[in-house]
Amino acid sequence: MAAAADTSEASAAGIALAEANINWERLDKTRFHVIGAILFTAQQGALHPTAVVKTRMQVAEGGLAHMSGFAVFRRILRSDGIPGIFRGFGTAAVGALPGRVLALTSLEISKEMTFKYCEHFDLSEASQIAIANGIAGLMSSICSCSYFVPLDVICQRLMVQGLPGMATYRGPFDVINKVVRTEGIRGLYRGFGITMLTQSPASALWWSAYGGAQHAIWSRNNCWCLLVDYHHSSRYHQDSASGYGQLW
Repeated sequence: MAAAADTSEASAAGIALAEANINWERLDKTRFHVIGAILFTAQQGALHPTAVVKTRMQVAEGGLAHMSGFAVFRRILRSDGIPGIFRGFGTAAVGALPGRVLALTSLEISKEMTFKYCEHFDLSEASQIAIANGIAGLMSSICSCSYFVPLDVICQRLMVQGLPGMATYRGPFDVINKVVRTEGIRGLYRGFGITMLTQSPASALWWSAYGGAQHAIWSRNNCWCLLVDYHHSSRYHQDSASGYGQLW
């Protein structure tokens, strides 16, 4: 009887661990994308002023490279006001929504496909999860770079317009028209190679570490719960054998 209880508890722990890994088929995709879009947009809004300051400091023609970040921030506020530090935010926020859907969808689908493929190899569950998450992070980064690099080029052109020697634009579509007309499609993908080479390995490493850590944490928590349940079960069987089981 005790052996049956132990088997049941071990099975329950395994089910609980499996429940921690929400795959693409079981995922509520609408809620997943909506909540993700809200959180990412809020984060982007909080960090966008720093992106504007950094981009303007990197443009040598603007004459701001010798100034500190706080000095540039104050100068933008003094000359352009609050809209100045959020220049290009509308384009970045709205334009990033399809990109985030692409990144998250490619991440989850590639993770699910890789995890099924890894099941054919003699690997531990932790290794399978780490490998699947790592490859998923790599593929997601490659897919998202094809979308976000042109978006970054457009946003950066909007951020620096008005500086000495910089062109002015009527909006994001005007940026696209002028860049394609003067530089071709390659102008929208300026920096694509270096972006992919730097971000893709970092994304693979991050997601691999995240998947491994998540698995380790859930495994430890379920082992602890199994130990507690086993203790109570053993105590119950001992008390039942001595005649005190009816008191529980």
